[in-house]
Amino acid sequence: MTVDEQERTESPRSKRRMILDAAIDNFGGVGFEHTKWAKIADEVGIGQTALYHYFESKVHCLLTIMSTELERSLERTRAVTADVEDPTERIRAAVAAAFDVTQREALQARILMSHQDLLVGERPSKREEAERGRARDLVREIEHEWAGMIKAARPKGGADEVVLARLMLGMINSVWRWYRPKGAHPLTEISGVVVDSCARLIA
Repeated sequence: MTVDEQERTESPRSKRRMILDAAIDNFGGVGFEHTKWAKIADEVGIGQTALYHYFESKVHCLLTIMSTELERSLERTRAVTADVEDPTERIRAAVAAAFDVTQREALQARILMSHQDLLVGERPSKREEAERGRARDLVREIEHEWAGMIKAARPKGGADEVVLARLMLGMINSVWRWYRPKGAHPLTEISGVVVDSCARLIA
């Protein structure tokens, strides 16, 4: 078991979850670049040096938030589609579930969308690279999951299912770039529009 895997099964007294929550609120609120690492330590109530017990850098924390969001998204998709027999309804359920999130989960999704460039190149440290690799593996797994749902809903074939999956996921994920909790469009409204759009995409 790696260090990061051990941390994901931390004891109830661990500060790791508190650090991640504080980082999500700040990275998603004012931006990663504008968040001081010391501010996270202050909010959690620990010294800045203690942060390095859990995350070796601010970027390591950011990559962990990104991979955690990808994992949450994949697990949520599988959970809501497990008992849906109709292939088209399975996709509609998966799309709707993508927008059935808490405010902090919406921030996580925004952080993921804003920093996907971090997943492209290798990281200088082993722990950052391990988290980046985990995130990239999850991206492929998510694409495979959605491509499988699309293939089941389109028995006559046609366009490449992976391409359609990427287009569909791109449509869903683009919302997090501009959605704001107190904005003009609530998530319920956005969800309905995107669900219908995705259904038409595979029709």
